[in-house]
Amino acid sequence: MQQVAKLSAGVLLYRFVGAEVEVLIAHPGGPFWARKDAGAWSVPKGEYADGEDPWVAAQREFAEELGSPPPAGPRIDLAPVRQAGGKVVTVFAVQADFDPAGAVSNTFSIELPKGSGRLVEFPEIDRVAWVSVATARTKLLSGQRPLLDQLMAAPELAGYGEGAPGDE
Repeated sequence: MQQVAKLSAGVLLYRFVGAEVEVLIAHPGGPFWARKDAGAWSVPKGEYADGEDPWVAAQREFAEELGSPPPAGPRIDLAPVRQAGGKVVTVFAVQADFDPAGAVSNTFSIELPKGSGRLVEFPEIDRVAWVSVATARTKLLSGQRPLLDQLMAAPELAGYGEGAPGDE
């Protein structure tokens, strides 16, 4: 029996700051990710069912992870990428602003310590930040970094730079 790849869809907000591009990325919550930074951040996204419209799913997942629907703006459909675990991620880049301080994430519970019977609740996303594309290249999960190449190659971004790591 052939295993079907998990599908995930998300919204990558971008904005222009001077002559450079910044993107909005999210850091996962919970104890596994607590001390990880480089290679730990993600585009706000989530899984969806085969046959579901990826754009509809991306908007829903953005709202679940950040507490509000994605802001309206010009959209660039990026080509899907496959992450190391096989998950296929479809991302839509949207030019819009968003205040990270207003982000309110859903939560999840895990048993801690394992075997204790005690459930501890964590936010799905514990941090959201605007970063230069150069910084995002180090912070994003490696399987999502090709999305930045696609974004920067889009005609809408011609003439804009990636900034330097740590420019935020």
